Amino acid sequence: MSTSQHQTKKIGVLNLQGAVSEHLAALNRIENVDPIAIKDPKQLDDIDGLIIPGGESTAISRLIKQNGLIAPIKNFAKQGKAILGTCAGLVLCGKQTTHNEVELLDLLDITVERNGFGRQINSFETTLEIEAIGQAVPAVFIRAPYIASAGEGVRQLAFVDDKCVMAQQGNIVVCSFHPELTQDDQIIRYFINLC
Repeated sequence: MSTSQHQTKKIGVLNLQGAVSEHLAALNRIENVDPIAIKDPKQLDDIDGLIIPGGESTAISRLIKQNGLIAPIKNFAKQGKAILGTCAGLVLCGKQTTHNEVELLDLLDITVERNGFGRQINSFETTLEIEAIGQAVPAVFIRAPYIASAGEGVRQLAFVDDKCVMAQQGNIVVCSFHPELTQDDQIIRYFINLC
């Protein structure tokens, strides 16, 4: 789908730790998108959508807290603004995880298995059939989590083996993998169309 018939959308990338520059570069490839690195809670007032990138979920969680972003991000979601969480971002958007040292944002009703596919050495690339997006969508998994269970209001959109790796609940979309590391913009465009 094209965003060309719409006005420019301001899309923020949470700029605390992780794959920030890669997301900004992916957003720069898409017409009518103004990418913005976000560190300050006040910046959330000026954007249409927010990406919480992959990285180290414990570190990002700590930095979200230190920067006073927990309540502002939750309010952003409550206002109906779209959020995309990739890899560690998926963990942070969840309701529960198997490791309690991460403070979660509780934006969608999922339980997450962190590093569910193993350590760095177990990273892999594949193609996915993603409901509402497309078939043979390239996906890069790096120390990826997966969704161990999902509540009734959650649409499970993609699987690897029998493990859910992408889901949506209203305006919140999460994926275990890194769409910003491929040249395929379908997932990021899908998210932008929610913004």
